[in-house]
Amino acid sequence: MAAGTKQSSRLEERFRLWDSDGDGVIERSDFESEADDIVTGLGAQGTPKGAELRQVYLAMFDRLSRAAGTPQMDKGQFIQAANQEIISKGDAGFASVVGPTIQAIVNVLDGDGDGEISQTEMTKWFEAIGLEPDVAAQSFQELDTDGTGRLSVTELIDAVRDYHLGKNDIPLLGR
Repeated sequence: MAAGTKQSSRLEERFRLWDSDGDGVIERSDFESEADDIVTGLGAQGTPKGAELRQVYLAMFDRLSRAAGTPQMDKGQFIQAANQEIISKGDAGFASVVGPTIQAIVNVLDGDGDGEISQTEMTKWFEAIGLEPDVAAQSFQELDTDGTGRLSVTELIDAVRDYHLGKNDIPLLGR
């Protein structure tokens, strides 16, 4: 499955967000910066769950970097690697590349240990990635299609997939 126009623009937006220093390439230090910001925003710095989140976040960069064949990726290289490793592999690509990061975020947020997040926990996540609480509330309602008041890792991975495939506009990626 090749990326369509909306999918490409979503990947371009993801590239822009990951290029934290704005130098036109993403490298491991960009991912380190974002991972550290998220861990700090979630109040998990210095914890094993925070360290795990940082580790899987960097592993995602390493996988994309290997696919691109370079330790730093310009926009075209990133889009090609993301298409190769994630988009073209469909559900399996999102589960293997994005899934560990979503799982680690849920692990940090999941206060009661049920493996899912509540609307309050999602609001904390959205604030950590620079989004407003009202965006979290609206997004949570859109994602909680079964009305349980909880979102599983699978539901969140599916939401990220659907965002990249242009099936929803829920900004799980941040500002």
